[in-house]
Amino acid sequence: MGGRSILVTGGNRGIGLAVARAFAAAGDRTAITYRTGDPADLRAEGLLPVQCDITDPEQVERAYKEVEENHGPVEVLIANAGVTRDQLMLRMSEEDFTSVIDTNLTGAFRVVKRATFGMLRAKKGRVVLISSVVGLLGSAGQANYAASKAGLVGFARSLARELGSRNLTFNVVAPGYVDTDMTRALNEEQRSRILEQVPLGRYAHPEEIAAAAVFLASEEASYITGAVIPVDGGIGMGH
Repeated sequence: MGGRSILVTGGNRGIGLAVARAFAAAGDRTAITYRTGDPADLRAEGLLPVQCDITDPEQVERAYKEVEENHGPVEVLIANAGVTRDQLMLRMSEEDFTSVIDTNLTGAFRVVKRATFGMLRAKKGRVVLISSVVGLLGSAGQANYAASKAGLVGFARSLARELGSRNLTFNVVAPGYVDTDMTRALNEEQRSRILEQVPLGRYAHPEEIAAAAVFLASEEASYITGAVIPVDGGIGMGH
């Protein structure tokens, strides 16, 4: 089998799908997780769809076994799966908060921990966590989401120190506002208000986020670990 074994969580749409397509185009054996739907059509693109809810440890274990049986141990993990439950804090329920943390932060812990078993045996591995500029800047109505995405930075940097001597790297990509289904659902006033904050004056393309993830998994980035790479059009400068 050619290429490396890549796993992209939440890889059936948006940023995750762009990342998965970029790795597959480079000749890597690329698997994606999805929670709902039937992404069978992505098999035609050379992707391996694996159903997995990352809030369920048993599903995470089954997903890894399926990937390993088809592609071998995961060599590069892109932890991208995430959810939002936006609400002003005084109206935010405890479930709104904990469910976002469990998916975005604890879910990342689950998939990263499982990936490191094979990486430690191989004495090499790359982990890229997809965070958000919101985790660095904060955002009204997104205290749960921002907390989860900020937590990924401390998580990655702790593991970079803990496992760096074993030739494993842990880095973070922090996208800004990206042209996806989520942002396209906003009305024109909302979209214009967002663009006023972005020095480059436009939304990111998902492929631009994918390019940063592919670079951090490349040989050229072998001496980069514990880094946070902003791909945000300048909105998060200084953070």
